[in-house]
Amino acid sequence: MSPAQVEIQLVAVVVAAACALPGTFLVLRRMAMLSDAISHAILPGIVLAFFVTRDLASPWLFLAAAATGVLTVALVELLHRTRRVREDAAIGLVFPLLFSVGVILISRFAGNVHLDTDAVLLGELAFAPFDRFSAGGVDLGPRALWVMGGILLVNLVAIAAFYKELKLASFDAGLAAALGFSPVLLHYGLAGLVSLTAVGAFDAVGSILVVALMIAPPAAAYLLTDRLGSMLGLAVAGGAVAALGGYWLARVLDASIAGSMASVAGCLFVLAWLFAPGRGLVAAARRRARQRQRFAWTMLAIHLFQHEGRPGEEDEARVDSLHRHLRWAPAKVERVVHEAVRDGLVSHDGAALRLTEAGRDLARRGITA
Repeated sequence: MSPAQVEIQLVAVVVAAACALPGTFLVLRRMAMLSDAISHAILPGIVLAFFVTRDLASPWLFLAAAATGVLTVALVELLHRTRRVREDAAIGLVFPLLFSVGVILISRFAGNVHLDTDAVLLGELAFAPFDRFSAGGVDLGPRALWVMGGILLVNLVAIAAFYKELKLASFDAGLAAALGFSPVLLHYGLAGLVSLTAVGAFDAVGSILVVALMIAPPAAAYLLTDRLGSMLGLAVAGGAVAALGGYWLARVLDASIAGSMASVAGCLFVLAWLFAPGRGLVAAARRRARQRQRFAWTMLAIHLFQHEGRPGEEDEARVDSLHRHLRWAPAKVERVVHEAVRDGLVSHDGAALRLTEAGRDLARRGITA
């Protein structure tokens, strides 16, 4: 593996980790689409700052883009507080407007500059090793690695410093306000982190991969755990797996690196959605099956309990007549009786069934429930 390939994977992992940290709180706050809004809406900030500085490497582009991201959040909040539109509708109104302004400015005034809409949307990690950072004539590696490493450090420090406040405001903003915290400041602080991260990753990976890495790994982690600390760790790990897996998938398929990483991130979410122990579709189907099984056992136990010991009602306990009394299909009767016998709730007494003590307890609980 060549040094350039190693550098591309390092940049991808750092970008994934940096995106996953603020993305976790966006998922918890049900503001996932805000990442898409910010990653698109920062474009006019970049363009306007370029018109002023005429330098694509100027830090003012970085600052202007981050400010535009915060402006996006402010405009969304302003529209939402009018009570005329919902928050998702406000996002859908603001970010297409700002993004389209940026596209118009690029196409009209920056057609001959490396500031094109294709690079904005898709990015290209393969070019990251060619943009080097050097100090004192010493090559220190890809510039994107240093930029995203710094942003990752900022995200880690900010989340560590305000972990309790962010946790409380994410789960109960009213309680946070009552305790003296400012949910509004925390909200704009989080928006600032999202903007900073999106801007830093913009040139290296493009807005599409920023959204994928900011939402898909935290969403998958949300399905896997109920603890915020564990969710942050799983989101970062999932982002790293998506970055590395996407890179090698792109090599095998000779496809876009960013697109492959986004695809792997989506596949990881689908796997969590299907197989998460507590919230996955498979686990939910098993719970429903157990509930149906338990309900059927309870119905059988109550039926036998109500007719237990009554003269002339022996037919009520016969296996071959239960389908008429309970209005079940014969196949279901056979299955439920087999399971109930296996679990010690009933026993066979010739052609009839008899409740065990465990079966009587189940029937009593079912009657009094």
